[in-house]
Amino acid sequence: MRLTVGDAGTFVATGGRDFDPALPAVVFLHGAGLDHSVWALLARAFAHHGFAVLAPDLPGHGHSAGPPLTSIAALADWTSALIDAAGIPAARLVGHSMGSLIALETAARHPNKVTGLALIATAAPMRVSDELLNAAKADDHAAIDMIAIWGEGYRAALGGSQAPGLWMLGGAERLLERARPGVLFADLSACNDYRDALKAAKSVRVPSTVMLGARDVMTPLKAGTALAEAIPACRLTVFEGAGHMLMSERPDEVLAALRA
Repeated sequence: MRLTVGDAGTFVATGGRDFDPALPAVVFLHGAGLDHSVWALLARAFAHHGFAVLAPDLPGHGHSAGPPLTSIAALADWTSALIDAAGIPAARLVGHSMGSLIALETAARHPNKVTGLALIATAAPMRVSDELLNAAKADDHAAIDMIAIWGEGYRAALGGSQAPGLWMLGGAERLLERARPGVLFADLSACNDYRDALKAAKSVRVPSTVMLGARDVMTPLKAGTALAEAIPACRLTVFEGAGHMLMSERPDEVLAALRA
């Protein structure tokens, strides 16, 4: 469906079912340079089991209009506005990578809009290497190559997809190639510049879970664990052997952790 959030049209996937604001709501927030499609399996599972699902393309991504927002704080305020535009009082937020920072900051800035948090492949701080930032700024395909290679665990790099015929490494590259010029750099810069994760984490007062890949190079286990430890009463799940793209590498296990 399409919503107007702020002054721009926003595309929002609903998991294959009509959005019903009377149901408990879940908002899925994607990572840097990606779009709503990374949530296809999880969004559908929740939408067909009693939840109202919103999986938006962030501003400037996918089918959504407008320029990309350049800070996690701005994206958090946008997420709050999305919840208002959908006509619901609050939602559980599920975020991957950059989306996890957006979810966390939304909970800190707009606590009345958030009923729960699930942070996937997260870290505090979420530093981005100068090499990757420079390549993204130049719209050099090397940035996409780096993310695709660093973002997959060992099994994913060799194949390992639970959906027969799919190539996770190549699929990640094709998705990143669809991003508009400048979007990936804006997203990576927002992650690199965000310094309030631990402060925001300490203010969380809703049920929370953090999911990390033990072999994640993009958001290392140590930095993700530090963030989980800063969130009061947070459940931490570590997927051994997994990398950054947990939704494609370990979809069944991530779904089970979200349901728990």
